[in-house]
Amino acid sequence: MAIQWFPGHMHLTRKAIGERIKEIDVVIEMLDARLPGSSANPMLAELIKGKPALKILSKQDLADPARTAQWLAHYNALPGVRAIGLDTSISSPAKALIDACQQLAPNRGGMVKPMRVLICGIPNVGKSTLINTLKGKRAAKTGDEAGVTKQEMRIALADDFYLYDTPGVLWPRIIVAQSGYNLAASGAIGVNAFDEEEVALELLNYLIPHYPQALSDRYKIADVANHTDETLLEAIGRVRGAMQSGGRVNTTKAAHLVIHDFRSGALGRVTIETPEQFAQWLAEGKKADAERAVRKEAIEKSKKPARK
Repeated sequence: MAIQWFPGHMHLTRKAIGERIKEIDVVIEMLDARLPGSSANPMLAELIKGKPALKILSKQDLADPARTAQWLAHYNALPGVRAIGLDTSISSPAKALIDACQQLAPNRGGMVKPMRVLICGIPNVGKSTLINTLKGKRAAKTGDEAGVTKQEMRIALADDFYLYDTPGVLWPRIIVAQSGYNLAASGAIGVNAFDEEEVALELLNYLIPHYPQALSDRYKIADVANHTDETLLEAIGRVRGAMQSGGRVNTTKAAHLVIHDFRSGALGRVTIETPEQFAQWLAEGKKADAERAVRKEAIEKSKKPARK
């Protein structure tokens, strides 16, 4: 699926991050705990230029706890990286965040050398909600819609700790096909950029082998494992009353219901990728992208007139 969504303000955000990073001590990247690999911005690796990184797995209350532990272990094994999980039940997120940043940059702190932290993340990953929790008031606008924050803000979490918030930013091209579906399912991509039915089918295709009991519990459908994504979507439509004239299932409405149930946590605590799965998808995506580049180069060469 070709999901590409890179509005003009995201170009400005990329430029702003590149300029701000020069004076930043730690970069925080917020990730969706249900899809950490897909929600990590590959563009940031280029922009942060080796700065210490804190990965925050947000919405962990919606994610599979066992898989969250796998992802935390994966990130904490990387040099210069710390990873923590956060959700709305964490009573002192500011302390957890500040402590993790101080571990990454132990020489920063105090009024002479205040900690300067940049927080980034894809749209709708929960960044603004976290900032409001940290400040104890509505410091940042929030909403269940991609791309709510539009400009950089500086927030003082302590006298010697400054947090710079940036708008949610995606990358120009998504080379991992499964990431496109996962990002769409999570709400990181605007609804006009994808087909809900296609995304719901991909989501069900993953959930059937990995979370059949969650699907059975939610939709009261037996033998989920014996269904295909298409037959399960039809069955869900019938159970949930997504019908149209002639007794046919309204698959568009059924798809909307499935995506909503995933986003809201009605399906239970599920995570739609593991570190190993994402690594395989990424390798396949890079290979396909390299092959595409070769084909494009060949086409461009064929268009050039031959030299005499």
